[in-house]
Amino acid sequence: KADQKMRGKSSYAEMTIKIIRPKWQREMRLKSWTKGTDYAVSVITYPPKEKGIVFLKRQNELWQYIPSINRKIKMPPSMMLQSWMGTDLTNDDLIKESSIVNDYHHKIIGEDTVKGLKTWKILLTPKEDAPVVWGKIVIWIDQKDYMQMKAEFYDEDGFLVNKMLASEPKIFDGKRLPSKISFIPVDKPGHQTMIIYNTLKFDIPVNPKIFSPNYMTRFKI
Repeated sequence: KADQKMRGKSSYAEMTIKIIRPKWQREMRLKSWTKGTDYAVSVITYPPKEKGIVFLKRQNELWQYIPSINRKIKMPPSMMLQSWMGTDLTNDDLIKESSIVNDYHHKIIGEDTVKGLKTWKILLTPKEDAPVVWGKIVIWIDQKDYMQMKAEFYDEDGFLVNKMLASEPKIFDGKRLPSKISFIPVDKPGHQTMIIYNTLKFDIPVNPKIFSPNYMTRFKI
């Protein structure tokens, strides 16, 4: 339910991504469209050096268009675990974002309070033969508005690898959702990737043509 709330049948988002490192920070801005869980396209609008770069997700495929060399690239499986645009997210994270619903068993293991909100604590364990990288995931879902407030990602040996923290809920298109989501790699002090949603719209008309590799060169920024 929390996953469906954040997605809708289709969506449009404008977001800022901040990459935070011990000695520097970097900022990107994107526009993004989605249709269901299988199709998403994102266009970088800032900084100027990366403006116009397009990422397209089509089911289990990830494509990239780089305007400076006028090339469309289909990401090979060997690149899926590499960092996406220098962030703390991988290419695989973009592809598998909906897999927490389909590829894991879910079990409520308790209740907790996160940022003053009453939450359910839910354990996710991989289904047999599921193509996932995590040994288990623990998520905290707000009981009132079904916002995903926190998540912990563990490897197959049970070690905590990544944390996700959500904050600053706002009303977007009639839905109360976190406006800020931070991804923190546990073994890298001072590293963080922050996604700040500036605009979110749901269940809007989206032209299916934009989810084609052939359309990637046609976005006007």
